[in-house]
Amino acid sequence: MSRSGWIGAAVAAVVLGLAGCSAPAERAGGEPAAAGSAAPTTAGENSPPAADEVRSSENVRLVTNVPLSAPFDGEESWGTDLAFQDKYAYVGNYDGFTIHDISDPTKPVTVSRTLCPGGQNDISVSGNLLFLSIDDPRTDETCASKPAQGFGENAWEGIRIFDISDKAHPKYVSSVATACGSHTHSMVPGKDGQTLYLYVSSPGPEPESTTCTPPHNTISIVEVPLADPARSRVVNEPVVFNTAQKDADAGFGGCHDVTAYPEKNLAAGACFGDGVLLDISDPVRPVVLQQINDEENFSIWHSATFNDDATKVVFTDELGGGTAATCDSGTPRTKGANAIYDLKDNRLTLRSYFKIPREQTSTENCVAHNGSLIPVKGKDLMVQAWYQGGISIWDFTDSDNPREIGYFERGPLSGTGLGGSWSAYYYNGYIYSSDITKGLDVIEINDPLTDPAKQVKLDAFNVQTQVSYGGR
Repeated sequence: MSRSGWIGAAVAAVVLGLAGCSAPAERAGGEPAAAGSAAPTTAGENSPPAADEVRSSENVRLVTNVPLSAPFDGEESWGTDLAFQDKYAYVGNYDGFTIHDISDPTKPVTVSRTLCPGGQNDISVSGNLLFLSIDDPRTDETCASKPAQGFGENAWEGIRIFDISDKAHPKYVSSVATACGSHTHSMVPGKDGQTLYLYVSSPGPEPESTTCTPPHNTISIVEVPLADPARSRVVNEPVVFNTAQKDADAGFGGCHDVTAYPEKNLAAGACFGDGVLLDISDPVRPVVLQQINDEENFSIWHSATFNDDATKVVFTDELGGGTAATCDSGTPRTKGANAIYDLKDNRLTLRSYFKIPREQTSTENCVAHNGSLIPVKGKDLMVQAWYQGGISIWDFTDSDNPREIGYFERGPLSGTGLGGSWSAYYYNGYIYSSDITKGLDVIEINDPLTDPAKQVKLDAFNVQTQVSYGGR
């Protein structure tokens, strides 16, 4: 969302996407795909919340909020993605990252805030290492760098690596420059247990750049020797989608996000104009199994989530790039939404769409964004961020008839600008939401459908690297 070209493409996508408003796409058999349905509404739900008012379904409650504070108190100190490890929650921010102790989820304690500017600081953790994605050109790779003027050969963007063995005093270790920077990244463990691979996704190309040249139809794979992370380096830049697609023709390509499922040897990539299914049996040399697109309803393929047994993939469409109001009555329910695909024999088949049922105002940036599974065996449940649309808890066990079962949201920001939940993930009994301007929300859902998830305990959780809970 931070790269200037990415913003421009996102705004253009709103115009192009809404210009083609039409009925839902059809499945192979000619039947219209379902657009999703809502659970019964509570009293007053049909009227928009007042500015900054907290509202939720009866089965959802806000447990607590930890507001942003110095040094993350600037106009663009925006909260971004989340990762978890043991009793800690790690929260990215355009100005760095925060470590919270969540031993008691009702009373999180801020352990440290590390100032290290570089949008968007997408975050993941492994052992004593923390990784940040930077896709804004900087004058150098250090935390003391400044925004670079343009995309010249001396500008830096890519992956930063920190040692977090001392949570109160994280230490910068090293960095790796990657083509077109790093908007997001996903971790894939090496087969030897001594190596970690990062799949780096980024938008591009930038015509004026020497490091982000056309056609940019690749991802970067960074090899991290766990015993010596300072030796991390790019080991491959595989092509992951066909440059003949419409977005490449328009001069814009790259992938936004890749979600890996190492136990299944699969990954799903959201590559702006396309979705891709990858075989990652050899993590250094992923193989494209299928490439899909949806020119009628999807504008910006943003992210992907497998269900637990890898028989489905949910792709999201970030129509407007997170900056536009697309959850209003003027936007079709198949746009800026989720698409549910069945996965069988390494082939993806579109089944339906899902979008939050509550209409948002014209001032609220709202679109499908980051979410995770809620671990209930035999069910396909998900919690998901929708920016100022709040968070939605929804059930896609029936691929044709997804439905919302709970929600949490605030009313429109009292000021202008971006806001709302960037990421909402379920971890060890609670939902944690990184709100762009409000900080960390801890939310609880009490519902017979989701209650079994409270028995599932994870030691670590990086959403873009899925692990199976089926045997837990």
